[in-house]
Amino acid sequence: MPGDCSIRALWILNNLDAVVFSRRFPVVEKRWRAACQSENESSDDDPVKYTVFSSIPSDSELAAAFSERKTREGSVRGFGIRVSQSREGSDSWVDDPITRHIVGVYINKEEEGENNLMWPLALHIKGPYCILILPLVEPRHVKAYARLCKRSDCGNAVTAHENLSSLLLDLPSITGAFMVAHAVGDIVTGDVVEPEVVVNQSPSVGGLLDSLTGSIGISGISSRAKPVAAPVASSTPAGAAAIGALASDVPKSGSRLLDKDALRSFISSAMPFGTPLDLSYSNIFSVRANGFSSLDIPPQDLKQPAWKPYLYKGKQRLLFTIHETLHAAMYDRDEIPDSLSVSGQINCRAELERLPDVSFPLTGLSASKIEALSFHPCAQVPEQNVDKQALMFSPPLGNFVLMRYQATCRLGPPVKGFYQLSMVSEDEGAFLFKLHLMEGYKSPLTMEFCNVTMPFPRRRILSFDGTPSIGTVSNAEHSVEWKIITSGRGLSGKSIEATFPGTVRFAPWQMQRSISFRSVFEGITDDDSDNETENTNNMANTEEFLMEKMSKDLLPVDLEEPFSWLAYNYAKVSFKIIGASLSGISIDPKSVSIYPAVKAPVESSSQVTSGDYILWNTLGKCPSAVTAKV
Repeated sequence: MPGDCSIRALWILNNLDAVVFSRRFPVVEKRWRAACQSENESSDDDPVKYTVFSSIPSDSELAAAFSERKTREGSVRGFGIRVSQSREGSDSWVDDPITRHIVGVYINKEEEGENNLMWPLALHIKGPYCILILPLVEPRHVKAYARLCKRSDCGNAVTAHENLSSLLLDLPSITGAFMVAHAVGDIVTGDVVEPEVVVNQSPSVGGLLDSLTGSIGISGISSRAKPVAAPVASSTPAGAAAIGALASDVPKSGSRLLDKDALRSFISSAMPFGTPLDLSYSNIFSVRANGFSSLDIPPQDLKQPAWKPYLYKGKQRLLFTIHETLHAAMYDRDEIPDSLSVSGQINCRAELERLPDVSFPLTGLSASKIEALSFHPCAQVPEQNVDKQALMFSPPLGNFVLMRYQATCRLGPPVKGFYQLSMVSEDEGAFLFKLHLMEGYKSPLTMEFCNVTMPFPRRRILSFDGTPSIGTVSNAEHSVEWKIITSGRGLSGKSIEATFPGTVRFAPWQMQRSISFRSVFEGITDDDSDNETENTNNMANTEEFLMEKMSKDLLPVDLEEPFSWLAYNYAKVSFKIIGASLSGISIDPKSVSIYPAVKAPVESSSQVTSGDYILWNTLGKCPSAVTAKV
């Protein structure tokens, strides 16, 4: 966990802004009150003297303050930038998008002023719940944020004496608060899963997998030609009969909502007295379900870390999987450049006895242009240079995320081309796709599947007509899906071109409108009948008129659904690529060393999946970021 991280309180609110769970930590709160008293005494000579809010609000007070903030900021997360609706003292007044995730609330609204501001609250939305985590910071940090909320200028100017970025850099507890928020959110929604680690099957390791699956009580699984997911199983104490006995008791992803007792149990074990120690739910569950026996006590010469409550015993091996997610905004416009970004993580599974240290050089950093790096608490980063990052870690049990990173895409877009949608009437649109897949990609990179979806969240589809050059098409009530490459028919070592022209028909609008489609055309024809040239120009602008008119009829779209803007101006691509990373980051199994030395096979694999991979309609409006000119 980040250093100096303590949590004062946490709340979970439902979609009705009611607190359904809360927890306060008196030990941390005592430290906060002592700091407040010291800060107030030292500010006696301050010409602008005020005090900070020095107590934890009740659940009803917090719920009312959060609801008031949502009304003031326009949505749960808020505007994030200063707009005409922003008021002095609000989060959006600071004019920084991070205020959509790190928020402040005013507890006693009748006492307007800085002294009722409670900040910082880490906001995490998971399913129907909003999780708020209040970390311990110094009162001077709250005062600094209060001054930012009152500042007349806006933005994070480099020359500004105070700005939010520099303030947050001084608060490592913010990172810890978000880690707690994500862990709690996964538990509340039942989404407790371990990171995927893929096994590259080959004759040399087939027997090893068979022995592993047999040892955990999974029958009927043998060596396969295709990659398979490594079994997600936590190691039991030495006295347990089988490794798989424990895994069967761990709640599955999405199986049910965990009750409050389970959440209280996790909090008391993972962060006693408000200090996060180990946020791994599988570790906490293992300890509570099995306890410890005399055989689980480690040798005296070994210092056992909190993230490894039990020592592994069995056949040894080490698995790495580089999992990247590619986000893209494809415009096919000269004035707007396409945007590609990679979010990646290195998942690891270390089935190693005792407490060894693992080290290896991570190569390809210069080609990938890493923008951000973060590591598991078990990792140490002793050295780095232009193209290599040396890592050393003492691995925990089970699957875990060793490293996360943000990078650029070393190769071009795996799916590029254009999407066009033209509304020929209020209830009918003509569309065209022309795409190139895996252009410039060579073996071993393989695209396992590729789908394109046209969503129409505000319109109900009656029918569509069109035949693609490759693949199959199906439609639902509010979308059309084009399966270009299906599972089992991967694309490797070559590129293909795929086209799909067609039309889609919608159900008539249900809402009343003052002007009908027919009257629009009649008005144009009658008014312009004396001037043939002018009439032609107006008819050419009919589509633009229709798009603008129907956009006005659309219901307001919440900021939490950015891609529903204008309802039908984009298509979304989904795919999976295996064989290598797109950032250029790689792990050479031969360069991995284990100390003390053991004979353990090392495997490394890579896979890339699509994130928000958007093809914007080249004939419609689209949002884009403007590059600042320096």
